[in-house]
Amino acid sequence: MAFFKPIYKKLSKKWHPQAVSVGKPIEMDELCKQIALISTVSSADTKATLEALGLVLGTCMNTGRTVHVEGLGTFYYTCISTGKGVDAAEKVNANQISGTRVRFVPESHRQGSTITRGLIGENVTWANINSISQLDGTGSGGSSGGDGGIEENPLG
Repeated sequence: MAFFKPIYKKLSKKWHPQAVSVGKPIEMDELCKQIALISTVSSADTKATLEALGLVLGTCMNTGRTVHVEGLGTFYYTCISTGKGVDAAEKVNANQISGTRVRFVPESHRQGSTITRGLIGENVTWANINSISQLDGTGSGGSSGGDGGIEENPLG
């Protein structure tokens, strides 16, 4: 089950749902255990492979290429040059770049006029987080802290 909370958008002056995460993030060890359960690869081998994937993705993107991982999606770099514009194309240079970001586009499949994303479950069920009490993200119904384990932004 996925969770949302109502938020007020000043621009539209209306309330909208916003996705929220619950509990603590699933860490690498748990991810590897789950992959090992549905494959012929051990948890240790899975962990070694996933750790290597991050290094290889960076190395490949450093060559100017995008990286497509079948069933997962495509990774690529974008650059940021906030406030460092110049007046002519021939004056553009690498010193203007103030940051690099990794972008990710999930795998998608087209079936007729319908596009589905590989990382989105077939039957996602949404529930208002405000209607759930003592949620800790493990499915046990217990509480994990003062805020119910809700993570506003798990990525920072």
